[in-house]
Amino acid sequence: MSDYMAYVWIGIAVVMAIYEMATTQLVTVWFVIGAVCAALTTLATGDIVIQIVVFVAVSVIALLATRPLVNKFRRNNIKTSTNADRLIGEIGVMNSDLSQPEDVGQAKVLGGIWSAKTNDPPLKKGDKVKVLAIEGVKLIVEKTE
Repeated sequence: MSDYMAYVWIGIAVVMAIYEMATTQLVTVWFVIGAVCAALTTLATGDIVIQIVVFVAVSVIALLATRPLVNKFRRNNIKTSTNADRLIGEIGVMNSDLSQPEDVGQAKVLGGIWSAKTNDPPLKKGDKVKVLAIEGVKLIVEKTE
C-alpha cells in the first residue's frame, strides 16, 4: 500500500493545483502544499495515518501563515465610495409630480438632476424636498418647508 501512496498524494496535489489555477481566488493552494509534504512523508514512513496528519497539519499551518497576506490582497470587501453620499440631508426642488409611492420623478439637488421617489406622496413640481437616502441611482426624498 505504501508503494503507491506517494503517487496518490502527488495526484491530489495536481488536482488541487489545477483547481486553483481554474479559480480566481486562493481556495486550494494550502492543500497542494499539504499534499506535497504528505508525498514527501512517504519516503520516511508507509504509515497512512502519519501521512494524513502531515497533510492536515501542513495545510492548516500554511492557511494560518498566509491568511494575513491573502486578506491584504483580497478585493471582495472593498467599497467603492462615491460623492453621492453628500446629497443625503440636502434640500432640492422637485422637477416633476409624484402621486404614488411607486412613481419615480426628478429632483434638482446641488445643481444636478436626479431620479427621485418618495415614501410619502404626493409631491408636486416645485416642492422643496429633503434627501433622506439613496437607493441605487434614485434619491429617496420627503417634502420639507
